[in-house]
Order: sequence, then structure tokens, then C-alpha cells
Amino acid sequence: MFRFRLVDPHELQPGDIIGFSGECLTSDLINIATYGIPRWGISHVGIMGEATDGRLLLFESTTLDGLPCEITEKPFFGTQAHSLEAVIKLYRGKVWHYPLCRSLYDNERQRLTRFLMETVHTPYDEMGAFRSAGVGLSWIESLFHEQDLTKIYCSEWCCAAHTTLGLFRTDNVSRWNPNRFVRTERRQGILLKPWRLK
Repeated sequence: MFRFRLVDPHELQPGDIIGFSGECLTSDLINIATYGIPRWGISHVGIMGEATDGRLLLFESTTLDGLPCEITEKPFFGTQAHSLEAVIKLYRGKVWHYPLCRSLYDNERQRLTRFLMETVHTPYDEMGAFRSAGVGLSWIESLFHEQDLTKIYCSEWCCAAHTTLGLFRTDNVSRWNPNRFVRTERRQGILLKPWRLK
């Protein structure tokens, strides 16, 4: 059903989504709240992007891994960048690579880098992540809360990045949870069938 492979840096591209399905209670609860299957559905996402020095890194908004950010060189609760290999090594659970349907053009890659670098080191949005749970709750909440990137949770950052590039259209990036975001982009053909990395 799913294909397995080791991380090949030549197959990862800016804009690709990395999905995570953890083996812990927090991940289980996220999956239940977002209509995913615990220990199988996506409870966290990050996006591959280039730092200003050209390094391809995983950009994610998290409070869990404790790794120092490759950009700011210190641990942070919120948006940060890491080596994908380092994250996979520490992660307890499944890791999926969702390739984009096409490579980004040079101007899109530059726009993605600019967006990610401008929003790195933004605090984690716990309330936003909670509000994004479930299709009904996230839809109702989005009527009362406009998108706000002063605090950012994981799928909100990925959604905002793809929206900035014009790949994905939404009126509110703050209402997308990991499962719904990945399922919708797969259905729209923005993301291809995933490879399981771990």
C-alpha cells in the first residue's frame, strides 16, 4: 500500500510536505480530534524549504523535539528549522514524505525561502491548533477568528507557505489541521502519493 525508502536528499524538494504520525498519547488525541487513525494518521506536518545559505531543511512549528533551530541555533517552542535526518532519528512514530506534484520554479523557491525566513522563530499557537480540530469546529471557529500568523502551529505554517506560493487556495490558513490539510492537498493533486521514510 505505501512505499518505504530511506531519506534521499536528491528526491526532497522545497515545498514538499513531511507528515508525522507519533506513537504517543498527544499524537493519538490529535488524530482523534482531526478524524485520523491514531498511530497512522497525520498528527504533525512540516515543509521542506531552503535557508538563505541554500541548505534544504525541514521547517516545522513544534514544542516537542528540543533540537536547536538550524537558523537561530537555539531550541524554541514554535517555528524552527532542522535537518530532516536529525528529526527522523529522534522521532517515535511514522514519517511520510509527500512530494509536490511538480518542482517549484526559481521565483517560487525564492518566495518560499523569504516567507519561511520571515516567519521562523514565531511562537507556537496552542489555541489555534486546538481550534483547528475537527472539520465542524475549525469551520465555525474560522468565522470568528481571522487568520493570524503572530503565533503559528504546524499545519497553519505549511498551509500559509503553499498559499503564499499560489499552490493552495483558502480564505483562512488558521483553520487547517494536519490531517485535513494533507488529505485536501492530496485530493486536489497538489501532493503526490506519500513515501514512508520511517
